[in-house]
Amino acid sequence: MNFSIWTHWQDRNQSDNIKYPGVYVLSYTRNNIFGKRFDWMEDIIYIGMTNSKGGLKSRLQQFENTIARKAKQHGGAERVIYKHSNYNKLVSNLYVSARPFMCDVTSSGVKDLLVMGKVAEFEYICFAEYVKRFKCLPEFNDKKRSPKRKK
Repeated sequence: MNFSIWTHWQDRNQSDNIKYPGVYVLSYTRNNIFGKRFDWMEDIIYIGMTNSKGGLKSRLQQFENTIARKAKQHGGAERVIYKHSNYNKLVSNLYVSARPFMCDVTSSGVKDLLVMGKVAEFEYICFAEYVKRFKCLPEFNDKKRSPKRKK
């Protein structure tokens, strides 16, 4: 599926082509999967995507800002911190793998629009693959199983 190798959360900005839109997968595990090839595992807790101008880097920073409680910028991250409230413990066990899609998100050209559509489609392909293997969505994609913290 052309995902990057698993990277420690703290090293997420070192991934190749992170300036582009794409799909990202987060795993929370005590196993050291750093540097390993992406593979589907039950420890995957979230699948997300972005077509924003800032690309994957910007979206992952929004996730970081939310789990670090700097700003509420990411709904999935709000569900994560409801369960994993200890930031240091969370990030020490959090890994990311990404699949960038190279295109110009500011373009209204046919080629770039089609690629952006592929990003959204690929996220749903990933959801389907996870459900096929594990019979449910990743924990923090399932809004019924994992609520956001109540005010």
